Amino acid sequence: MRFILSLLILLVMDQASKIWIINNFEVGQSVYIIDNLFSLTLVHNVGAAFGILQGKSWLFIIAALLVVGFLSFYNLKYTPKAYIQYACGIIAGGSIGNLIDRVLYGSVIDFFSVVWWPVFNIADMGIVCGSIVLLIYFLFFDGGDKTCELN
Repeated sequence: MRFILSLLILLVMDQASKIWIINNFEVGQSVYIIDNLFSLTLVHNVGAAFGILQGKSWLFIIAALLVVGFLSFYNLKYTPKAYIQYACGIIAGGSIGNLIDRVLYGSVIDFFSVVWWPVFNIADMGIVCGSIVLLIYFLFFDGGDKTCELN
């Protein structure tokens, strides 16, 4: 249940923010929130982070489906700790959010712009934050922890 809840919350936040930005900004338009540091800037990203693999939407669609499928299977087959369920949910929600963009628009809608970083969105934040939680857990805390229950 935590997996589904966090997935849905992240997905709704992501898609609602993208609908708002599309309806209120032109592509390339920027509004600074913090001068010369942070802005809202509408960008259509046809690649991945840092503009890599541009024009390979099919690859990202397949990857998103595999990620969501694996995380769903993992959370159905096992009952991981609550924070792992939440982490998996926000990764899956972010993956679905960007998948929806690729299918509907042919690109991902990005709009958070920090001067030294590529433009990103709420789905990207969910994927990164959830992945960091999983990475820390599996690197430092999973060593033989058998608190997951097989369903």
